[in-house]
Amino acid sequence: MAQSFALRHEVVATSELARPEYRANPVNRCYYCKDELYSTLTAIASARAIDVVLDGNNADDRGDYRPGRKAAREHGVRSPLDEVGLTKAEIRELSRAAGMATWDEPASACLSSRIPYDHEITDEKLRMVEQAEDALRALGFRVCRVRHHDTLARLELGQNEIARALDEGVRDQILSALRAVGYRQVAVDLQGYRMGSLNEGIVLRPV
Repeated sequence: MAQSFALRHEVVATSELARPEYRANPVNRCYYCKDELYSTLTAIASARAIDVVLDGNNADDRGDYRPGRKAAREHGVRSPLDEVGLTKAEIRELSRAAGMATWDEPASACLSSRIPYDHEITDEKLRMVEQAEDALRALGFRVCRVRHHDTLARLELGQNEIARALDEGVRDQILSALRAVGYRQVAVDLQGYRMGSLNEGIVLRPV
């Protein structure tokens, strides 16, 4: 995508897993993740005389519990899409009109969001989730989340894809693929994918 718009693109290394408060996975885990990210980016920006660091938050993100926003404020990070009140649907339409191939790509959240709060985040768990979701996409599932519950994988799929997952032939392929990753049991969440499901049951508070 960066190449198609002739943008300078650079991969920056961060060390979230080196931070014990991040690995502990409290309900404000996202704060520690973004603090690590923004500390790195603002240092680079300062060294290169770049005035501001931006993120991609939009108006729809205001309704979910996002402790990372606190880190953004602390580091002076700005959210231009949110500042002008653009919603996800409006951004998709503008992207489509601009000819961007990714205009209708499914949302893609941090892999750590697949692990329940207060369960330790490890590289092994993240790799299991990543491999499992790659396997589901290879089987043709477009919207999918693999929620990690130790040896059980709980699948959140798009509402229009749940029935296909329960078809005997596809079901067997899913079981085989996820067992190869390391899961012993696989469950399909009949509610399907919904934004913010990790935060269900916690008390939301301003950040």
